[in-house]
Amino acid sequence: MRRLFLLTCLFISGCVGIPDNITAVDGFEVKRYLGTWYEIARLDHSFERGLSNVTATYNLRDDGGIDVLNKGFDENTGKWKRAKGKAYFVSGSQIGRLKVSFFGPFYGGYNIIALDKKNYSYSLICSSNRSYLWILARDKELEQNILGYLIELSKGLGFETDKLIFVDHGDTLGASSLPVNHPITRDVSNIS
Repeated sequence: MRRLFLLTCLFISGCVGIPDNITAVDGFEVKRYLGTWYEIARLDHSFERGLSNVTATYNLRDDGGIDVLNKGFDENTGKWKRAKGKAYFVSGSQIGRLKVSFFGPFYGGYNIIALDKKNYSYSLICSSNRSYLWILARDKELEQNILGYLIELSKGLGFETDKLIFVDHGDTLGASSLPVNHPITRDVSNIS
């Protein structure tokens, strides 16, 4: 029984890690990060599949943590989905490395690996492995050169950027997201 408990603890603590050879940003200012962010692109995963108009809103908690509200429109049901969670810093509030929970005591990694430190207008997030990646921005669209930079950076860090899904932030009636190789998605191959 003790062995199972220790293995479970190791597994859970591994979920808040950061992938090898990737570091979280330093000089992080939590108050500048608060507010609403639009999801520009993500790697596919079941808990956001079929969602458009995805946003993440962060607010400071009284205990020093961060309240998280993720919201997206489910094209299949025609309804909004919401997920409320909480996040806490792993390595101090100056490092963009947090653990986030939407399900009780179970936490996952939230690692800010690139950030516009001047304006806090975009960020690049990963979890504890390279299966999870998000590009977030303060606006519904991101300039082509910045998007291209974040995609190339992600590719260089070992993420499968050819599998990125671009999130639709138009009306709630269109396609929820398009794969990067879809003919009407943005061509980022010529961005320097």
